[in-house]
Amino acid sequence: MSSTTATRQPINGVDVPTFFATLDAVKQHPEAAKFQFRAHNSWVEGTHSRSVVEDYFGVGERKHERTFVFDADHPAVLVGRDAGATPLEFVLHALAACLTAGLANIASARGIRLTEVRSTVSGDIDLTGILGIDPDVRNGFSGISVELHVCGDAPADELRALVEQSRARSAVYDVLTHHVPVHVDVVTD
Repeated sequence: MSSTTATRQPINGVDVPTFFATLDAVKQHPEAAKFQFRAHNSWVEGTHSRSVVEDYFGVGERKHERTFVFDADHPAVLVGRDAGATPLEFVLHALAACLTAGLANIASARGIRLTEVRSTVSGDIDLTGILGIDPDVRNGFSGISVELHVCGDAPADELRALVEQSRARSAVYDVLTHHVPVHVDVVTD
């Protein structure tokens, strides 16, 4: 039986019929689920770098409808020029954005209208690790907290269940909470 057992209208800005059609297509052709996302980064100066996101693989090589450019830097107190968010702040943004997108999709699939979704994501870090002062302190966040405010036309327990389902299906949450192998190749001229 198809996921689209009844014709559904878009809700929360999510094209629900297309969402269910995508689910059905992937169920029928699991190879279509294999994607590769990419970011191309170049050093500008100091701690400032720029990433360009434009191409990816998803059922063949593809390009986004437009190119996205992200500047990253450190604040002056960390010898940067504050030309962009820090790389760690991009991680926090990625988690918030992934949880929010998942929440909107799941709510829409369940016919729940959302009226507000906002979050604050905080990460704690001890710089003595990344600065090489204390080898026993990790280089990255020691913990991340997410405060998510959700309002919609469902009872609080259903809204909490939406958030839990979003967390359970979040790719960024998964990357942050499970060991993901990272391979670094160095090419020199």
